[in-house]
Amino acid sequence: MTTPRVTTAPAPWWRHIFRRPLAAVSAAPAPRGPAPTIRLENLTLGYDRHPAIHHLNLTIPAGELLAIVGPNGAGKSTLLKALAGELQPLGGAVHLPGRPASVAYLPQQSEIDTDFPITVFDLVALGLWREVGAFGAIGSIEADRVRAALARVGLAGFERRTIGSLSGGQFQRARFARLSLQDAPVLLLDEPFSAIDSRTTQDLLRLVVDWHCDGRTVVAVLHDLEQVRRHFPACLLVAREPIAFGATDAVLTRENLRAARHRSEAFDDHAPVCHRDPAEARS
Repeated sequence: MTTPRVTTAPAPWWRHIFRRPLAAVSAAPAPRGPAPTIRLENLTLGYDRHPAIHHLNLTIPAGELLAIVGPNGAGKSTLLKALAGELQPLGGAVHLPGRPASVAYLPQQSEIDTDFPITVFDLVALGLWREVGAFGAIGSIEADRVRAALARVGLAGFERRTIGSLSGGQFQRARFARLSLQDAPVLLLDEPFSAIDSRTTQDLLRLVVDWHCDGRTVVAVLHDLEQVRRHFPACLLVAREPIAFGATDAVLTRENLRAARHRSEAFDDHAPVCHRDPAEARS
């Protein structure tokens, strides 16, 4: 007996590991739960026992649209990796209920190998990984969801293109489409608008705002402060430690930005982990 094939979608690159016919899986996606509150408790992060950012005590409310800003090397991406569960703390804790299923993480573009021989359809379909599993299958309903996600980011008709043939903006659109298929209540974006054209930036910003309006928590590392002021109501300013956290207009003051630059310049990259009483850190 031959295995039935789905003709409505390109053949996934991982098809050889499937144990079931492709048409056998067409279940509707599991409902997404509400966004959780994220709490950082005296959190210190770093590499090789040297802190990159330390003593963070804050609560990110459910459904927040938060920008993380600060000088280069301030620990912004390190913090995002910890929220995603990819980096264990040197001290303190991240309280984010439901990880990893509750989180969708978009790393920087520079961390992705675009020479890998994979089509745009297959890249976006990876957003269904938690639903179908390593030995699941992409059925016709899932294929329709992939195409709908591509259409929403302006890439309808790009399904069979290889990712290496895309421009930087097109590739970022495809990554956003994959992220949307994960349907997570918490979205973590590391420099999502870096090195892409202005039209793509505006289109993807609208998608981010839509996610926020849908009740999701969105946390993004950004460099464009005017973009933050226009679109992100909450902001965390860091420079190896927290400088200010709260409403964006109150955080991005001249005094706070000057303090962030000073703290970043004075920080010793080879300093050992310092220990601070949690009660003192909260004061």
